[in-house]
Amino acid sequence: MKILVINCGSSSLKYQIIDMENEGVLAKGICERIGINGSKLTHEAEGKDKYVVEKEMPDHKVAIKMVMDALVDAEYGVIKDVSEITAVGHRVLHAGTVYSDSIVVTEDVKNVVRDCFDLGPLHNPANLMGIEACEEAIPGVPNVAVFDTAFGMKMPEKAAMYAIPQEYYEKYSIRRYGFHGTSHSYVSQEALKYCELDPENGKVIVCHLGNGASITASIGGKCVDTSMGFTPLEGLIMGTRSGDIDPAVVQFICNKEGKSVNEVIDILNKKSGILGMSGGISSDFRDVQKAQAEGDHLADVAIEAFIYRVAKYIGAYTAAMNGVDAIVFTAGVGENDKPIRGAVCEYLGYLGITIDAEINKARGKRVMISTPESKVKVCVIPTNEELSIARQTKALI
Repeated sequence: MKILVINCGSSSLKYQIIDMENEGVLAKGICERIGINGSKLTHEAEGKDKYVVEKEMPDHKVAIKMVMDALVDAEYGVIKDVSEITAVGHRVLHAGTVYSDSIVVTEDVKNVVRDCFDLGPLHNPANLMGIEACEEAIPGVPNVAVFDTAFGMKMPEKAAMYAIPQEYYEKYSIRRYGFHGTSHSYVSQEALKYCELDPENGKVIVCHLGNGASITASIGGKCVDTSMGFTPLEGLIMGTRSGDIDPAVVQFICNKEGKSVNEVIDILNKKSGILGMSGGISSDFRDVQKAQAEGDHLADVAIEAFIYRVAKYIGAYTAAMNGVDAIVFTAGVGENDKPIRGAVCEYLGYLGITIDAEINKARGKRVMISTPESKVKVCVIPTNEELSIARQTKALI
């Protein structure tokens, strides 16, 4: 069984083809600048040279065709014919409150994805284009939608609902959804196995830390709470997103600066977070940490605030689950940044956590960074959203 995994953005398309017999990646690649001058496909197959095609891609249909051509290419491909593809798994951002699990794509499913364009204006239209392009390129092959919100949809109502008039939920489905769900689902399940926890009752906190960042709490792999909400703006301080903020700040800035609500929300999404707090140094944690090391005060405040917010959420989720068995770091910062991992864990001494400083130097690999004496296991598990999508696709077909 070979499953093609597709992740469409508004101007990009990432893909992997995975042999589900051993879960090995046969090939992966990315189409960049779709609909923009200078389009390019970069294709990497196991044991073969990198293959780059610079050709205009006016839309996702053309991009999918180029992906199929690369996969069957005599020199760089990994299959003889597209008929070898058993199914296609698609990352889809949003299904509103309609679907809380992955599902085989039908016309009804596509209509739901379309109806949620206003909930995911950058992602849902591109996700739908990817699905329809695959339907045309390899007719008869099942497509599966794996929703980024599915993991958070399992939250109990007390964690999911906002304290606003119920009519807004009933009219517009305003609730907390959570994002990075595919990553959190994969890592929380892997943590149960890696940390040898009770598969039904193991309490896990996953810290998905990167330019976009979120934290989830789960029991037996089922979501209890998540830091992102109605949109990815809620929760942790991120590269350019503010995270949690008093909503009255939006009104205040609008009144003082003569800006619209949309303009201020754009600022909170694209010009805030680490970038804004550091005085505009960068949204990249490495750049801000470099400035911090050189004595820049604002850079120091930004990094310390990020660490503090992560530690606060871990504390809150420990309370929400009445304990925690394992804390996991994943994603770009979580997998590679030992100072941030160490600093977060310094806040958690009350949990009896102790970290092995030498092992914590590891970058980008699965490793237990807590000591044998630690009362809570702390580890790093690299995320693998593509494999998670492939597994869910296989399970459905």
